[in-house]
Amino acid sequence: MPTTLTDRFIKSLEPPAKGKRIYWDDHRESPKGFGLRVLASGTKAFVLRYRAKTGVERIQTIGTYPTPWSLTAARLEAAKIRANVDTGTDPLQQRREERQEVTVADAVKRFCKARCGDLVSGPEIQRYLERDLIPLLGKRQLKSIKRADVLAIIEDKAETAPRAAALLLTYIKLLFAYAEEVELIDLSPVASLKRGKISKAMRTVKRARVLDDAEIRDFWIGAEEAGTVHRLTALALKLILVTGQRPGEVVGMRWGEIEGETWTIPASRRGKTNTAHAVYLTETARAILDQARAEVDRLSDRRRWEPSGYVFEHREGKPATTAGLSRALDRYAERLGAKDHPDWGRWHPHDLRRTCRTRLSEIGISEEVAERVIGHTKLGVVAVYNQHKYALEIRAALEAWERRLLAIIEPPTDNVVTFAKTA
Repeated sequence: MPTTLTDRFIKSLEPPAKGKRIYWDDHRESPKGFGLRVLASGTKAFVLRYRAKTGVERIQTIGTYPTPWSLTAARLEAAKIRANVDTGTDPLQQRREERQEVTVADAVKRFCKARCGDLVSGPEIQRYLERDLIPLLGKRQLKSIKRADVLAIIEDKAETAPRAAALLLTYIKLLFAYAEEVELIDLSPVASLKRGKISKAMRTVKRARVLDDAEIRDFWIGAEEAGTVHRLTALALKLILVTGQRPGEVVGMRWGEIEGETWTIPASRRGKTNTAHAVYLTETARAILDQARAEVDRLSDRRRWEPSGYVFEHREGKPATTAGLSRALDRYAERLGAKDHPDWGRWHPHDLRRTCRTRLSEIGISEEVAERVIGHTKLGVVAVYNQHKYALEIRAALEAWERRLLAIIEPPTDNVVTFAKTA
């Protein structure tokens, strides 16, 4: 039923019990079809109803009340849209076509321009999104982003900075809420994630995404193919799978941390604990390191710089990064066998570590030893009284995983026995 919209009237409106309710404005300065939509959630947004040239009736959302749209500003915007409609333009269809090409980086830029300038925390929000989201997903189309993509980023961040991970999720939720509001996407993929349930959500994903045999084989073979990814990136990804260590610990690896068959990750590089961690390097792991050394020597000779000690040093003083690993998977997902899972999307670098841990249990390694292999330590009383270092057990576990991994990569051929006919 038409009514005259005023600020007082809008503020007095109660949300419906469910669904939505639209109040059409009959103010003399309002264009035909201008109104206010009120959702059960309490959100109030201005809309414009019009009929396209095709005869289809459409309702375009202008924006929410009172921020960023006042009643006066929304009426003026509705008048502009109505003028375009009268010339034969279908603004909603035009917007839908435009949003097909909107990338995450585009959305961040629009969001920061529209919202961050008025917020005290605006600079921080922009910094988080530009530092932690754009390098990983910036080139992806916004509509293609799934819940699992965001959780993978939050999970990796939480390995070293749990509080920053919580803030990052909050800011990503704001970004996607804005994108939904201005109709860049239909629904936010992270709308149902609550800050108080972040840890639970991450644990769910941790249990869920493990590479199967075919994925492991495709990844390993793809990483060996020339031109698939940067050689050092491929080697770092392989070492994560072989050792089960965190992506950040692997890419930051230095030659000074390696002595013989042991790689000791210093406490300063282990964000979740204040203790060093010793990793046994199997023959496969050592072969990967030899290949990395040869590649760094080749790059430094060709580009005339002196290696600074990083195992995976792409440029002088610049090792590989976790963001670089994720970008490589974004770009070469198909070649590396990173196929979409119906529930969890494609795998990420951290899933290689999870795969190692899961496969250790599959081949009969005890929970205690498997946890020690990947660097998880016991807390409380157990940590005080159990001082055993498990060095021999860790070595045996990693060697068993190496045998299983090599069997997956190159399955043994079945022996065919031919029996001669007897007379």
